[in-house]
Amino acid sequence: VQLQASGGGLVQVGDSLRLFCAASGRTFGRYTMAWYRQAPGKEREFVAGMSWSGITWYGDGLKGRFTISRDDAKDTGNLQMNSLEPEDTAVYYCAVRDSVLSRTPSDYPYWGQGTQVTVSS
Repeated sequence: VQLQASGGGLVQVGDSLRLFCAASGRTFGRYTMAWYRQAPGKEREFVAGMSWSGITWYGDGLKGRFTISRDDAKDTGNLQMNSLEPEDTAVYYCAVRDSVLSRTPSDYPYWGQGTQVTVSS
């Protein structure tokens, strides 16, 4: 499966942004989808995940500001990010796996190319 992440940009503190992950090549609905982010000099961090059945899981401290969703009919996943903070600045990646939800990056064999989110104060 091929993934294409988009929607990143430069925003101000407190703004909202919606990221998109477009999938092709396989039936998206059978996959667990996740969003990760990586800031310069830091490890890749789990942001949110959603199983094929709709179970969601969020990274520490992100639930309530971030919301993951998916539209299997359109083979797309989304990450709605509200009340953005400078600490949210990172490259955001979408990933999928044909198994249960996991927070571990190495469990995901398919990755998009990443989209840059920059939150300016």
